[in-house]
Amino acid sequence: MIAFVRGRVAGITVSSAVVEIGGVGLEVMCTPGTLAGLRTGHEATLPTSMVVREDSLTLFGFADDDEKQTFELVQTASGVGPKLAQAMVACLSPEDLRRAVATDDVKTLTRVPGVGQKGAQRIILELKDRLGAPTAGMAPSAGPPDAPWRGQVHQGLVGLGWSTKDADQAVDAVAPDAGETPDVAALLRAALRALSKA
Repeated sequence: MIAFVRGRVAGITVSSAVVEIGGVGLEVMCTPGTLAGLRTGHEATLPTSMVVREDSLTLFGFADDDEKQTFELVQTASGVGPKLAQAMVACLSPEDLRRAVATDDVKTLTRVPGVGQKGAQRIILELKDRLGAPTAGMAPSAGPPDAPWRGQVHQGLVGLGWSTKDADQAVDAVAPDAGETPDVAALLRAALRALSKA
């Protein structure tokens, strides 16, 4: 198995990066949050997990080892394949996932595209003893404050594949531009610009 890749980023697409290693370009499937941290032409190190199927070998890359381990653990739940596991780590940080499973938070898990109420309940039941306890205690993570535009922009970013943590930071970054009558579409575009520069 390939535990990590290190090399020059030769190209970035919507869902993957090509990392050049010894004259060979390896395509690594990544979440939008991981891709946002890569720059074409720059050196990168990505922890990876290889998924072997009859007709394909797919390499998934992650921002850190915690994200990689979470990706591999959630696949041990029935009905969770690599695509859904990747969507889960794209929408929720490993800490948010651990907290949601530990506190039976079905609502948080159903924010992941492809996870319904029954699926979320099954994931909680099967992963409770595997994911471990949240490292930052059991206090619920601070969601977006009450202003309606904040929730809308936050949901838009998570729906586009950014993690909850990244979305929170982007919403805070554009808050000073909101004014009295916030333009949600403009604020969402500004938040996306802020994330792409991060």
